[in-house]
Amino acid sequence: MENKQLIHRLLDIGAVKINSRDFFTWTSGIQSPIYCDNRLTMSYPEVRSAVADTLVDMIHELQGGVDVIAGCATAGIPHAAWVAERLHLPMVYVRGTAKKHGRRNQIEGVAAEGSRVVVIEDLISTGRSSIQAADALREAGMEVAGILSIFTYGLAEAQTAFMEKGYQVQSIASYEDLLNELYSQGEMDDSQLEKLKVWRENPYVFTNA
Repeated sequence: MENKQLIHRLLDIGAVKINSRDFFTWTSGIQSPIYCDNRLTMSYPEVRSAVADTLVDMIHELQGGVDVIAGCATAGIPHAAWVAERLHLPMVYVRGTAKKHGRRNQIEGVAAEGSRVVVIEDLISTGRSSIQAADALREAGMEVAGILSIFTYGLAEAQTAFMEKGYQVQSIASYEDLLNELYSQGEMDDSQLEKLKVWRENPYVFTNA
């Protein structure tokens, strides 16, 4: 699935919403003119299937092969499961932190030390959850072949963090793709486009206003 197709499907199902006046509040407290909820893709078989097929194609392009598919808890888990099923590979998922009871696992499932793992995430914003998952896998003795997501905001904070950790990251569609498509379709005027570009350069600009 091409990025333009994904953008339109996310907009059609209400997974991506833009509001340049009444901002959305993220869990982190950031005030944002955009909100992306890729959990909604689970409820649309054609969308989730197209996403899984595209992620599989991206994995095939990675050098060195892949032994295990890892999903980021929680929203990356179903997509990782569909991808693992298509590739007939083992799957694990990674919690944000280790459990405080039982076996105190952070990684659930079975993956041998030395395995090459691809991390599946639904959305990359600051990159923290993806990096936490990838770091946990590395600490368990696995090699992280890449981090793949459905959508990325393309924030500099995330890009810098991934580079510092040495993680290869790819997304099906990006914030830039979204803005270009909305503008080209006449669904966004110049002032709205500029406001959303300003936010992308400094995602805290409206939070601190």
